[in-house]
Amino acid sequence: MATFDSRFLSLGTPKRIWSVSAIHGESERLMALHDELLDHVRPGDRILYHGNYIGYGDTPCETIDELLTFRRLVLSMPGMVPDDIIYLRGGQEEMWQKLTQLQFAQNPSDILLWMLGKGLSSTLASYGISPHDGIVAAQEGVMSLTRWTGKIRDAVRERPGHDIFGTQIRRAAFTPVESGSPLLFVHAGIDPDHTLDHQGDNFWWSDKDFNGIHAPYEPFQKVIRGFDPKHQGLNLNCVTATIDGGCGFGGALVCAGFDPQGNVLEMLEA
Repeated sequence: MATFDSRFLSLGTPKRIWSVSAIHGESERLMALHDELLDHVRPGDRILYHGNYIGYGDTPCETIDELLTFRRLVLSMPGMVPDDIIYLRGGQEEMWQKLTQLQFAQNPSDILLWMLGKGLSSTLASYGISPHDGIVAAQEGVMSLTRWTGKIRDAVRERPGHDIFGTQIRRAAFTPVESGSPLLFVHAGIDPDHTLDHQGDNFWWSDKDFNGIHAPYEPFQKVIRGFDPKHQGLNLNCVTATIDGGCGFGGALVCAGFDPQGNVLEMLEA
């Protein structure tokens, strides 16, 4: 029996897995998708979000609010339990965590500018935090930068549920190897030359050609991701699936309903 550490979540044996692509702070698309998804979810299903809830879009805070609101709505349905809703960590969430610890970095100014260019500027603005103040603080030194990152943490705590939400996200999720056709769900990629426990940052920043993987990533039969950094759109084959519709970059927010064997039963779009 294959075992993995607590950073990865076993999905058990669901009837269906509703796999939601990267959202990138587009709360209105998420609300529209949730309205449609609510008519399809049944007890025994799982709803899995692939990360990048924040970043790029204009309403990152409202996106987190909608995720929490929909969670409460789903859990009010008879037969649904908390473990039926899964959140994966995306590159945006990984950067956000690192941002709150920026005062410990060796070159905070360069790191901050890189993060701002990768989508976090809109997230800071959504929480009422000035990116410019952060740049100035990084130039002034550790004490000033510590005060600025403290404001970020305070702003998150002021939004009900946001700080707790940040502790509930996992690196990856999978159906048990014993299921016969085990599936692995990740954010953006993997390195097929490394085991699951040794993927590290590959979940977010892998430079491997995900769509070019043509053999199963053992012990899994299929790997499913919800964000394509190259924005090549939907791509499904026997051993991988990319369900990114380009939300946050002018495209749609996509949700795919998978059966336990990794076949797509239905596609939803907003």
